[in-house]
Amino acid sequence: MTQAEIEAALQTAFRQCETAGYSLSENQQQILSAVLKERLCDSSNPPSLEVNPLAALAPEQRQALFQFIKAQEQQNQSWKVALLNDWLHDRASGNVQFIRDAYGLQWLETVTSANLADYEEESLRLKVGDRIKLSNGLWEWVQDTGPCSREWFSGVVIGITETHSPLSGDNLVESQVSTHCTVRFENGSEYEIQGIYEWNRPNWRWAKG
Repeated sequence: MTQAEIEAALQTAFRQCETAGYSLSENQQQILSAVLKERLCDSSNPPSLEVNPLAALAPEQRQALFQFIKAQEQQNQSWKVALLNDWLHDRASGNVQFIRDAYGLQWLETVTSANLADYEEESLRLKVGDRIKLSNGLWEWVQDTGPCSREWFSGVVIGITETHSPLSGDNLVESQVSTHCTVRFENGSEYEIQGIYEWNRPNWRWAKG
């Protein structure tokens, strides 16, 4: 079980609690996540269950980080060196400024290439024609153990749309973007995934091969 799979299982559990009318606070979610990851890391197979430092980031933060990494690679530069240079010269780091503000040097030093590989596919954006697999957790109640187990179904992306919902702030109006994706299954039926990046990311994965 990879760190990404552990995180996906946690997010699924949190959503199921909310659906059942027992929403967890952010602090409760953090405590449960920390305890679960600590217990898993104490298991007999710690190399594959070590806590990935990228798990501490929100999906949109990981997306920003991977965009920054790719931009630095295109310039043949190390993304870590670029961040450290910004910090050394007290320069803002754009969309990844949050790394310096919230996590710092100690966190940065723990990130390895293997950690990045765990989340690399998550950073990719879907396009029409991509093959993915959908979990039946999108349309029915599933459990990790029991009669209603999780299953995966292959399909092809046939449409992607974005909706913008206004958010009211302090004398500001911001726009929240949600991405919806329509998938056609092998039997010809179609299904629309709402918030495919925003809240339904644990319920789909890239098809291999």
